[in-house]
Amino acid sequence: MITIKKASKSFDDHGALNEIDLEISSGDSIGLAGASGSGKSTLLRCIQGLEVLDSGTISCAGRTGFMFQDFQLFPHMTVGENVMYAPKRRKTPLAHLEIKANELLHHLGIAQFKDRYPASLSGGQKQRVALARTLISNPDILLCDEPTSGLDIATTGDVISLLKSIQNRKTTIVIASHDLDFLAQITHRIILLKNGTIVSDIEPRKLSNPVEYLRKLYE
Repeated sequence: MITIKKASKSFDDHGALNEIDLEISSGDSIGLAGASGSGKSTLLRCIQGLEVLDSGTISCAGRTGFMFQDFQLFPHMTVGENVMYAPKRRKTPLAHLEIKANELLHHLGIAQFKDRYPASLSGGQKQRVALARTLISNPDILLCDEPTSGLDIATTGDVISLLKSIQNRKTTIVIASHDLDFLAQITHRIILLKNGTIVSDIEPRKLSNPVEYLRKLYE
């Protein structure tokens, strides 16, 4: 469960979030949509604690994992080392980490890249490594910032399949994305933000054309 009450955040004179109220149930998949500057990525970063609210509260029941838009892989570390980095710092036994990392890389179809460095990977492969690095800590809540940005149609389809497999684990997923078609395929609810406020909260499966409905609200 994520509970957001009167969440507000400003950068200089720009109100990125304006008294946002939102509840997200455990195991649900939520899309945060909106144009650039609408507040969707700011809200996601505030949930993770990467940004501090000016006022209001956000509470999360469970551990969160954050998947960055630009992956933020360490270039001097191999794929395996990137995946194991965070839990290794928390003194998790190395043997256990290696088993878990191998399982995740195999599940995500990139086990063969374990000893390669990020510079040699495609965007889609880096996306999978970033996802494995996030999942190795077994988060209850997965936060994804623009997970399909810069990816081609085929790779976007792969990301959809991967996220659907995570849904089967009953993990709560919150995705910030400008890609309405992607969100309509993967999420149970889509929250549309505009100028830091919620202007629509829909369940895409209940609408014949949720993407067209939301696009009209963009105007």
